[in-house]
This record gives sequence, C-alpha cells and structure tokens, in this order.
Amino acid sequence: MHNALRHLPKGAWVYQHKYNTYWYIPDYAGLYKPFIDAEGLPTGGLMLWNARDGVVTLDDMTMPYAAFGRGPRTLVMLPGLSDGLATVRGKALLLASSYTDLLDDFTVYLFSRRDNLPRGHSIRDMADDQARAMEALGLSAAGVLGVSQGGMIAQYLATDHPGLVSGLVLAVTAPYANDLACENVSRWKDMANRGDHRALMVDTAEKSYSARRLSSYRLAYPVLRLVGRPRDGYRRFLANAEAILHFDARDVLGGISCPTLVIGGADDHIVGAEASRELHEGIRESQLHLYEGLGHAAYEEAPDFNDRIRAFLTGVC
Repeated sequence: MHNALRHLPKGAWVYQHKYNTYWYIPDYAGLYKPFIDAEGLPTGGLMLWNARDGVVTLDDMTMPYAAFGRGPRTLVMLPGLSDGLATVRGKALLLASSYTDLLDDFTVYLFSRRDNLPRGHSIRDMADDQARAMEALGLSAAGVLGVSQGGMIAQYLATDHPGLVSGLVLAVTAPYANDLACENVSRWKDMANRGDHRALMVDTAEKSYSARRLSSYRLAYPVLRLVGRPRDGYRRFLANAEAILHFDARDVLGGISCPTLVIGGADDHIVGAEASRELHEGIRESQLHLYEGLGHAAYEEAPDFNDRIRAFLTGVC
C-alpha cells in the first residue's frame, strides 16, 4: 500500500476525475481544505495535502505539474532524467506523500518538462520553458530545487530569469556534461534505442543507490522490465538525454546571484562528487554539503534531505 493510503481513516473514499484525485475524509475538515468541483463533485470532497494536478497551457506548449501543500513560501521542484520516462501528470497525491514535512512551510510545484519535447531542445531552452510556465502561474521569487538534470535547468533559470528565483538548491547535478555523465547518459541512450527497458532500469539503479539500498532493490530486478516503460516509446527520454550531453553552463555560474546550496553524494557514480565541488567553486558564496556513503540517489536515501532543504530555503525565501 502506498504511504498516502495509510493516512486514510475508516469511512474515507477516493474519487479520480480526469487528472485530479479527490478524497472524502470524515471529521478531518479541520485538516484538509474542502473542494467543490466545477462539474458538481459533492461538497464533502476534500483534497489530501491540498494536492492537485494541473497543466500550464500556452500558445505553443503545454507543461504538466503537480502542486501540494499550503505553506506561505513557494517551492519549485525540477526532476531529473526520469521525467523522460514518466511525467508528473496525475500523480500529485502520490508525490505529495514524499514531502509532507515541507507542506506547512511551502506550497510546492513539481514540474515536468513540456509535452512533446522536441529533439534538439537544449537545457537552456528548457529553462526558458520553465520560466514561462512559472510566469503563467504567477510564481516569482520562489525557492527552486533542481535534482540531477533538473539542477542543470535550474542553473539557467537562476541566471537568465533571476526574478523568479530567490533561493536555489542544486542536488546531485553538475555544471556541465563531464566525462562520467556523458558515459552514463550515452549508455542509457543506447539501451533506450534498443528498447531494453530492464537493462536501463537496472543500470540506473546500480549507478544511483548505496550498497545498503541495493541489497533490497536487487530483489525486484526480475520484474523491472515491466515497471515504468513509456507507453509511447523513448522519444521523450532521448530528447532529454541528448540535451544533457550538450550541456555546459560553466560560463554563466558567476551570474547566479541568489543564495545557493549545493548538495551531492560523495559516492556519486553518475555525475561524480567533483561536479558538486565545481558548482560550489563557481557560484559565489554558495554552500556545499556532501553526503558520505551516498551517491546520486542521496536526495532519496538521506533521511535529513527534506529538513536540509527546508532549513536553507526558509532562511532565504
């Protein structure tokens, strides 16, 4: 059972409508905001963690996002290459359950890349897309957390659109596509082009997680070919991967003026720990924290990761 479902008391019900999930929870009106659907959802409907799914629609693009929380500050999250396999569309409730300790302080917006991501779309283009989406939603002076490829996008977002970013967290990412990153992403491209989904999932896990976490994850490897395979092929994944291979933001790091926290894993086997050090050295007055014994999945494995994000961003946003 997913963590979100463990919170539901007896008598609760869930209603899925298009891309929105509505909940009724008896006697919990003081905790969860009432919601009445425009198409006539019963007035007892409630949204757990204020989770809702949305799509930014502009003339030339659509961009899905998941939002949750009701805190006074805005936190924008940008995910990594996994967004090329599955977007956040329709997943607000599931995603919110991983960030419940942030939701009193922040209203969180977790964005995917634009729909129908074209081949040849650069990381900088993705940052421009992100800026347009944030402006369309009226978001500004936000805390921004970019993880892996999302951290690459966040670097350009902070330099090219500084008014949108009041505080920046760059997690397990790099200032350019170094040799280690290129080796990994190129191998994943080959696997995607072959349609070898199991190999792609296993190799990503082996390169991301600590030995302790892998000891349990490896039990699931026989069924990984069935998990997360994109229904419409790997075109979106390949477009994201190619953008990473051409990424280099070293010449703009000096233009990041907002308070910045760089977080890495000392045992990162995807971009390397040195990438975090290079970001720290290139961004003036930035802070650096490396998790010993953890790798690229430090954002998932470190028990204090969310606490560290909250402590930093509440102090600067």
